[in-house]
Amino acid sequence: MQHVTLLGQRVPGFVIDIGVVALAVLIALVIHALGMRVLDRIARRTPGSADDIFVAHARKPLRWIGVGIALATVRRFLDLSKTADAAWTQAAGLIVPLLVGSLAIAMIRAVGKAIELDADITVADNLRARRRRTRSAILVRIAVFGAGFLTICLMLLSIPSIRSVGVTLMASAGLAGLAVGAAAQPLLKNLIAGIQMAFTEPVRLDDVVIVEGEWGRIEEIRLTYVVVALWDERRLVVPVSQFLEKPFQNWTRNASQLLGSVFLNLDPATNIDRLRAHAEGVVKANPRWDGRAFVLQVTDTKPDAIEVRVLATARDAGTAFDLRCDIREALLGYIRDEMPEALPRRRVAVDGTPASAAT
Repeated sequence: MQHVTLLGQRVPGFVIDIGVVALAVLIALVIHALGMRVLDRIARRTPGSADDIFVAHARKPLRWIGVGIALATVRRFLDLSKTADAAWTQAAGLIVPLLVGSLAIAMIRAVGKAIELDADITVADNLRARRRRTRSAILVRIAVFGAGFLTICLMLLSIPSIRSVGVTLMASAGLAGLAVGAAAQPLLKNLIAGIQMAFTEPVRLDDVVIVEGEWGRIEEIRLTYVVVALWDERRLVVPVSQFLEKPFQNWTRNASQLLGSVFLNLDPATNIDRLRAHAEGVVKANPRWDGRAFVLQVTDTKPDAIEVRVLATARDAGTAFDLRCDIREALLGYIRDEMPEALPRRRVAVDGTPASAAT
């Protein structure tokens, strides 16, 4: 064991090495803290919030990268045995790609957060914002997956035994790839469909859809599946490939505005003009109506009734549903109290004489 004379005292060499490493780490942490304080101050002075997001995401990766640089710098000053030096080299081969990969993943996620911050989906006309959020969410997950996969590959390549074994396995890689591909066909199918969805955009975040007979909103889009928040607070998990292979209804594909309909079965003798005038007043007085369109029409006739359809527009699907309920309730109440003759009735003939009253 080597010793070093320090202040007249013989100190073991490994103690000196530990002290040098600790001092280097301390200096790196101090420099990191000062640098991040400067970056925080600069970010606070800028008008936008995107730079604050990047600084916050880079804080931890930069701290560990600084420590790694400090350890690499003081390595030449350490008295290491051959075994320790080999272990140090092997650890550096694993840690350096890990640190760089973690920084890359943090920056990719920061880009996604910045886009989410800039794309506000709480506004009334949020089609462009939902499009940006959907595309960024899918592409960020793809980029994170790619960066993580590349990081793992670089870490494994730093191990000599694995690198040499990889050369030996190249001959059988084709068969192994076919076997893995066949086993992972559903996963790869949905993964490719997720990449395709990022550009074709059959659905976006917050879209109102009807899938498998269920009404809901697109709550989350992953690489292989989509989460639909149903109207009764259930969650429907749908494979991504289903949105590319099977038909479904998207009520907000081009815009969030919708045309709502209300159907009533009434007596053929109903005064349609009187009912239309009252319905128009009901719709125009309702704050959920967006003012674009209103119409009341007789759309079908049946032996004992006529079908009356009321159309009214609203700014989005949820508002259109509530508007339809309001119109239906108001018209039923009006017919019950002011136009009872409009209620459906069945006419029969008594002793061969046609009857005009219900029985």
